[in-house]
Amino acid sequence: MNLLGALGLNFGLLVAIMLILWLISVRIRDVSFIDAFWAYGMAIMASASFMQTESPGPLAYTIWALTALWGVRLGTHLFLRWRKEGMDPRYKKILGQAMDRQGMSFAKAALLRAWALQIPLLFIVCLPAQLGILLAGSDGLSAVSIIGAVIALIGIGFETIGDMQLKAFKSDPESKGKVLDSGLWKYTRHPNYFGDFCAWWGIWLVASPAGWPVWIAAVGPLFLSFTLMKWSGAPLLEKSLKKNRPDYADYIERTSGFFPMPPRKIAKG
Repeated sequence: MNLLGALGLNFGLLVAIMLILWLISVRIRDVSFIDAFWAYGMAIMASASFMQTESPGPLAYTIWALTALWGVRLGTHLFLRWRKEGMDPRYKKILGQAMDRQGMSFAKAALLRAWALQIPLLFIVCLPAQLGILLAGSDGLSAVSIIGAVIALIGIGFETIGDMQLKAFKSDPESKGKVLDSGLWKYTRHPNYFGDFCAWWGIWLVASPAGWPVWIAAVGPLFLSFTLMKWSGAPLLEKSLKKNRPDYADYIERTSGFFPMPPRKIAKG
């Protein structure tokens, strides 16, 4: 198998799909569904890799199944949320600034500020799945791969439960203006992001026995971890919540920022 050729086909497919979705976003003047495609796109990259693998074995099947499960579950959740809530204020602000300050058209702003940026980032983050599937051949599962699969499933379950709890909280009229601090949200302020973290480090660990290219592909989950903890994930969300939720400061003081921990006791004084 020509590894670079296979990855090139995957990348070309990703660009083609992104351009089609960009045209749709221009037509409806909303790019918010790009978040759903972030997840679906990784499942598509894993599936495209799987289709290029001759006689895939248990390792290839496991990597593909975990990536597809994560991607389809999260992508569907985000797509349905977008259909219900409409345009995401974040993208409205980003595109609005490009149009107002730089004189871009909506089409150009959507392409350069949203879709084009997502192509290399999505491709890099899901490299462990792509390379793992392409290199696995007919290999079976090692102990390392089994441990990785358990971690990935814990992450997917953690994220799924966290999303369900948040959805139920938002649908309760009595929750308006309040902070969710029960269930998984009692132990971490971002159970969904922590679930993502576990899922992709788990997938990398499953794929790691396939060879050294997968080890280098750790740059994918490393970048995702940085994004979730330091860049556009938790920091950006919390900046908004601090402004709009008066009791969020107390929630921050007693609740772990990312990794699940028992709630801290707040000294009264």
